[in-house]
Amino acid sequence: MLLCLACAIAYVWHEPPIRPYGGTWLGYTLGTIGGLLILWLLWFGIRKRRYARHSASLRGWLSAHVYLGVAVVVIATLHTGFELGWNIHGLAYVLMVLTVASGLVGVYFYATVPALMTRNRGQDTLDAMLLKIADLDRNIAHKALSLPDELLALVNDSVHKTRLGGSFGRILSGRDPDCPTARAIRVIPEAGKSLQDEIANVDHEVYAMLLRKQELLTRARRDMRFKALMEIWLFFHVPLSLALLAALLAHVVSVFVYW
Repeated sequence: MLLCLACAIAYVWHEPPIRPYGGTWLGYTLGTIGGLLILWLLWFGIRKRRYARHSASLRGWLSAHVYLGVAVVVIATLHTGFELGWNIHGLAYVLMVLTVASGLVGVYFYATVPALMTRNRGQDTLDAMLLKIADLDRNIAHKALSLPDELLALVNDSVHKTRLGGSFGRILSGRDPDCPTARAIRVIPEAGKSLQDEIANVDHEVYAMLLRKQELLTRARRDMRFKALMEIWLFFHVPLSLALLAALLAHVVSVFVYW
């Protein structure tokens, strides 16, 4: 905030002969500050991997990364004199804004998703949920052996064909529209109405275990979705950062060579 305030005061105080733009002494000063900040922000992506043993230091550097990332937008805007064109200089500015915006999306996800993930997991980890699903599958497969062939086929599909993961879009949605377990849960109650005595009791037990399995599957898919949300912004942030570096170098070279 102090850095942005100082730059804003200097911009208001400065009275160039023609108009404020990047070619004045203040424009060069602001451009240098903004360029150095961008290089430092890009360096953080490499540097942060060296702070694994000192989490407090990493949090401090990450906080600086976020705040200075926002500040560089203000400084770069003052550097342009609020004038942009359809050229490499405008492209560098747009890439900078998009890079910072994608970083802020990451900040939002890191601020909100972990709490949702903890609430969804309860006392379980994803591995623990998968182990419980595997145990249920063994019990379901054993219990269902005495069921009629129609119901047994549904149960076997649930045990052997239910999948977690898949395409990135399916992971991000947290749903599987073709889930065999969900299909078995829809069909078994109606198909089992004609069953009697012990077979009916077995059908009820299998159905109850399928419901428990479906609840675990829902939580596991939701957990995978939350993990995807924690990472998806990086697929935009990192490429945008590299493109920004290239555009920044082109901007600097073109200014000093051709102007």
